[in-house]
Amino acid sequence: MIVPMKRVTVLCLDSAREATLEHLRELGVLHLEHVRPPENDSVEAARKDLAYYRRALEVLPERSAAAPSGRPPLEIVRAIWDCIHERQNLMERLETLRHERQRIAPFGDFDPAAARALAGKGLSVRLYQVEPKQEPVAPPGTVLRVLGRTREATYFAVIGPADAPAPAGAEVRLPEIGLGEMDRRIAEAESALERNRLALEVFAGDRAAVAAQAAEAEDRMALLQAAAGMGSAQRVAWLQGYCPEDSADCIRQSAAQGGWGVLIETPKDGEPVPTLIRNPRWVRPIQAIFRLVGILPGYREIDISAVFLLFFSLFFAMLVGDAGYGVLFLGLTVWARKRRGGRPNPAIALMLIMSVCTIVWGMLTGTWFGLTWRPLVPSLTRNETVMGLCFLIGAVQLSIAHVWNMARQRRSPQAFAQLGWLAITWVMYFAANAMVLNRPFPRFMLGALAGGVLLIVLFMTPVKQLKTEWFNHVMLPLNLVSSFVDIVSYIRLFAVGTATVSVAQAFNNIALGSGGPIGLGRGVAAALILFVGHALNLVLAGMGVIVHGVRLNTLEFSGHLGMQWTGLPYRPFARAAGASEDKI
Repeated sequence: MIVPMKRVTVLCLDSAREATLEHLRELGVLHLEHVRPPENDSVEAARKDLAYYRRALEVLPERSAAAPSGRPPLEIVRAIWDCIHERQNLMERLETLRHERQRIAPFGDFDPAAARALAGKGLSVRLYQVEPKQEPVAPPGTVLRVLGRTREATYFAVIGPADAPAPAGAEVRLPEIGLGEMDRRIAEAESALERNRLALEVFAGDRAAVAAQAAEAEDRMALLQAAAGMGSAQRVAWLQGYCPEDSADCIRQSAAQGGWGVLIETPKDGEPVPTLIRNPRWVRPIQAIFRLVGILPGYREIDISAVFLLFFSLFFAMLVGDAGYGVLFLGLTVWARKRRGGRPNPAIALMLIMSVCTIVWGMLTGTWFGLTWRPLVPSLTRNETVMGLCFLIGAVQLSIAHVWNMARQRRSPQAFAQLGWLAITWVMYFAANAMVLNRPFPRFMLGALAGGVLLIVLFMTPVKQLKTEWFNHVMLPLNLVSSFVDIVSYIRLFAVGTATVSVAQAFNNIALGSGGPIGLGRGVAAALILFVGHALNLVLAGMGVIVHGVRLNTLEFSGHLGMQWTGLPYRPFARAAGASEDKI
């Protein structure tokens, strides 16, 4: 359910600005909308401090069993940053050395200092390279020595008077040190990097202390931003935001205690109201998908979490389609849950539901790791039956969308247009069966088609808006075709599910072959093929679920509902270390 929100305006004395914000932060229910851009020098300095602590936290190794160093938090952060700077310098030095080594390696190991000493005696040593098919030629009065050959070039040195003509080829700058010294310096840098890594590991047990410093810096920046974003006139300052309707009384009581002025109103259309969703416990796991994909219904849209969860569970089961894979998912999920100590997590709860659904579907079709064994519903092993079921699922889900729209628009004539679209949905269902599965098209559905189109034409656009929205009628033929395409698109459940099972069967056949006697070598190879093959198939199945299972809910179903997923997340002004009661 999308929680009703109230628009809140709080007024206080300018001198009490910080105290007011501190009190509101402790309440943790007000989503701030800045009156003016929240930027000034203090905010910028706080932002840099936050980045400073976050970077220190990022480079710390995660060792949950490591003991704290016992040093003060600020000293720990400074020591971590010393390691960061040292590591950066070492990495730059190592990269330079390796690049220089790669440049001069084809010339072999020699002492550049000795080569430069010859310059005092009137001789110069110059390095060159030419194409591999080109033979180098020494200029008159010089000595040429080929030092190396590769597929890319021939490398040579020319020794002679400084004013001697240059040979054909590209001159290569003489290095400062030889290969031996360069290797020694590279080894030193690598050893220093290892010491740097060990120095950081000393603070692995201080991760909680550094995280607390980062949280404090985040709180400080949020407070300064909130203060900078307040409006002010003479001695009065004010801020605006949104809070859940059931928290409005809490703000009123705090205003009475703090001596603020407060105005609580119902938001108007067009305001950027944040979306807060509260659902029953059994629906909350679907929030993991919303967060993964980054979608949120707008405040004036509808919450489809329950329907999304029900159909996504079915889609997941059909797309994976294998009870054996479901058992694997279930085992991994139970293991992950134990690793977390049984703490609630929406992703783990969602995977528990998906795993059980996959096992049930696999048992119905009798599919276990690509092998067919005792299907509970033998008809589901036939392609035509599953394809027809896909069309039926699509028609049912899209019908739910139009019935939902009818309920929302029940006081508007546009509800009759939704009734027309409901009729069209089932016309397209029978049309898909006829065109794809060669099933007879019921004659009475022609009347439903005519009646549905008539209702849509008459009621899809209010009379007062015909002058501006007449184009909807022009697009109606394309929308009718799109409705048919949406029904047919549910066949992807069959296609991807069949592909998953087929890939599993293919790897089984490759591994087991003709079924003859299996020796040790063949057994090891078969086990490796089965492991790699089924692991790859599991990854592909997971990608199929994300692409197709999510799409059918967020595009086809949501499109028929008219949803655009324009939600602005509700982020109350609260301490960074605290957790809102609405978080899962």
